[in-house]
Amino acid sequence: MTGRHRTAAYRVTRRLAVGGVVLVAAAATAAGCAAPGRSSPDRTGAAATPVVATETPARAPGRTLAGLSPAPQVPVPGPATSRAAASLRPVSVRIPSIGVSSTLVPLRLDDVGVLEPPGDYVHAGWFAGGPVPGETGPAVIAGHVDSRDGPAVFFRLRELRTGDRILVARTDGRTAAFRVVEVGRYPKDAFPTERVYGPVPDVALRLITCGGDFDYARRSYRDNVVAYAVAA
Repeated sequence: MTGRHRTAAYRVTRRLAVGGVVLVAAAATAAGCAAPGRSSPDRTGAAATPVVATETPARAPGRTLAGLSPAPQVPVPGPATSRAAASLRPVSVRIPSIGVSSTLVPLRLDDVGVLEPPGDYVHAGWFAGGPVPGETGPAVIAGHVDSRDGPAVFFRLRELRTGDRILVARTDGRTAAFRVVEVGRYPKDAFPTERVYGPVPDVALRLITCGGDFDYARRSYRDNVVAYAVAA
């Protein structure tokens, strides 16, 4: 995820076009994420204490580059069903507690093994090299946190609480339901690659975005926020 994907931190590798998603299902690291001048809906309901307290990310003066965590250093488990049925994939994700409702775009690794970010700030993406949400293994969904214009799709990811629901619609007509069990924030040079991408015997989900302070020199956030979820 960082240092050319040999380490586990996010790497800012977004091409000029967008120049790189966190627990809905999959995992990847994201450097600086952004969304075009949209405000996120206010959270309503439960006032439970966050699993992990996170600070509001500093806003960059201009459009930030976002890079997802480098490719996992461990094999990414993929269920036979999602390998065999090429048409099976997630199409959208909803997180009612933080006002997220987004279609999902497929995310892949670039030529140096780094997970590329969604092409815009209002849509999240699914790591197509891993399990389909709802199948065995850790699915990963990533999204930008913000841009110079305002909040992005995962701006409020850090607000997730234990028990919050995540709903992922799939092409087979099913909706995979998850509940959040933990939210963590990690320096990009200490991203928990194996924990996020490593094999697990059950259905699991990872959501990823950027967090912490903004590094103006690197034009990216210093940390990544990861939400972990299990089948509900």
